[in-house]
Amino acid sequence: MADGDGLGEAAAAAASPLAPAPGLSPPPGWRERLRAGLAGTGASLWFVAGLGLLYALRVPLRLCENLAAVTVFLNSLTPKFYVALTGTSSLISGLIFIFEWWYFHKHGTSFIEQVSISHLRPLMGGTETSISEPGSPSSNRESETSRHNLSECKVWRNPLNLFRGAEYRRYTWVTGKEPLTYYDMNLSAQDHQTFFTCDTDFLRPSDTVMQKAWRERNPPARIKAAYQALELNNDCATAYVLLAEEEATTIVDAERLFKQALKAGETIYRRSQQCQHQSPQHEAQLRRDTNVLVYIKRRLAMCARKLGRIREAVKIMRDLMKEFPPLTLLNIHENLLESLLELQAYADVQAVLAKYDDISLPKSAAICYTAALLKTRTVSDKFSPETASRRGLSTAEINAVEAIHRAVEFNPHVPKYLLEMKSLILPPEHILKRGDSEAIAYAFFHLQHWKRIEGALNLLQCTWEGTFRMIPYPLEKGHLFYPYPSCTETADRELLPRYYIKNSWFVGLALWPSG
Repeated sequence: MADGDGLGEAAAAAASPLAPAPGLSPPPGWRERLRAGLAGTGASLWFVAGLGLLYALRVPLRLCENLAAVTVFLNSLTPKFYVALTGTSSLISGLIFIFEWWYFHKHGTSFIEQVSISHLRPLMGGTETSISEPGSPSSNRESETSRHNLSECKVWRNPLNLFRGAEYRRYTWVTGKEPLTYYDMNLSAQDHQTFFTCDTDFLRPSDTVMQKAWRERNPPARIKAAYQALELNNDCATAYVLLAEEEATTIVDAERLFKQALKAGETIYRRSQQCQHQSPQHEAQLRRDTNVLVYIKRRLAMCARKLGRIREAVKIMRDLMKEFPPLTLLNIHENLLESLLELQAYADVQAVLAKYDDISLPKSAAICYTAALLKTRTVSDKFSPETASRRGLSTAEINAVEAIHRAVEFNPHVPKYLLEMKSLILPPEHILKRGDSEAIAYAFFHLQHWKRIEGALNLLQCTWEGTFRMIPYPLEKGHLFYPYPSCTETADRELLPRYYIKNSWFVGLALWPSG
């Protein structure tokens, strides 16, 4: 139930096979040590030889006279020269900055970074695939690429995950199908232990019981343990959280239990704040209690959103983001974006995007497709393919099409769900960015917002496939993002229920034409 990118990464790492620590390697043998010594000796000999050659050629090259001339020239420069030099360099830097800002505002990426990745890195050997010695530059580049591939294929917590008892379990009662896979629930169990436990749990008997409850696989056993914790301590916030998530059969019941959890959580949080500087254990306890409080408030906001009190939900989310700014990695802004779209507060949505659609922050389907929706909204009601083919696209229409292409490049699965070419299911508790699971989670909540804007889906239908002509080989080279990861299909098969995979066209890479 814990939310956040860091938790998803930790869960993915815990679920993956064990790997050696990145900083450890076997001790080098005598051949490696000899080779390294000879290499160091050779470099020193070349340096000494260069100095000797420079000394021998000092007379023919007239080094002394040239050095004296350079010194005289530098001494003859007036302060006006340095003022002019400073002004010129500042002007050029300003022009570069303005161009970078314009390019980023239009294309959503840095021009210098794009040129470096696309053109300079291959010239410097960035695509070299030859076998190299460990520790060599090419080996370092390969490890950097593998780390990027790992980050692309790691599993993230779904910011808009549903309630197990009130939503997932009700679906099971009605259809007889399990919407969550064992892999997905196992990741959630790891999230719970990371987010809701700490080393000082043994000091409070109720927390000790809850620590065991989060490790239980059987839902009735978890619920029973939560009641045992409440018998020991009626103010055990995590016990109320578990009951709200898994025992409550309606959103109203879940909200009632979360309000009880909030009352207990605030009391514990204030107590932890007073003791946080006493020892490292107390600091860990404060972090845990902060996580619990943030989680409760966030779920209360989601309850208010589901019950139609959208302005109340927006206020809770905004207050949460102001009160705990270090926890922005929990992606609360994605909850806020969806609620603001429901209110049709498009100016506020744009303000949130201006802050979080940043090159230094991780992207998501919610960020990219919401940005595309806002640009589509300005032209979609009057857009006509026949008219556009006769007169060409206007500047606003070009911006909208480019935003759609950017979103499709990030996650090519989303349009088929928005255009209802593929059936939707309940989203999983974890998603794979740029994968089918993320597309399902996005479309499940945002399809209604696209339908509300007249002509938005029509413009999407007319333009989204143009992305494939721009990027004929997406596994090798992207346009605005890194190449599309080839591991998405395997990971999505672990996250999505078996009945969906059997009854749907589920081939992640088949979306991209072979070119």
